[in-house]
Amino acid sequence: MNEMLSGAIALGSLAVGLFFFKYWYQTRDRFFLYFALSFGIEAINRVYAGLNYSPREDSPAYFIVRLVSYGLILLAIWEKNRPRSKGK
Repeated sequence: MNEMLSGAIALGSLAVGLFFFKYWYQTRDRFFLYFALSFGIEAINRVYAGLNYSPREDSPAYFIVRLVSYGLILLAIWEKNRPRSKGK
């Protein structure tokens, strides 16, 4: 049952990542690229967790990958909201 839920979450993450990638391709805004990469990393992490038959998900490797993924989201939000210089 856990493998099926992990697969569903991976599929959802991949679909959302492709959705953001489509908008990045149209607008070339890095905000969408960071979100697409974040959801792509999360999908790969879920697939790996589903294929790994170890019941321990408290390994630091899982959390480091999630930290990178969520860090990309925070970076995207920070870049989008930082003040712009008037010379550009």
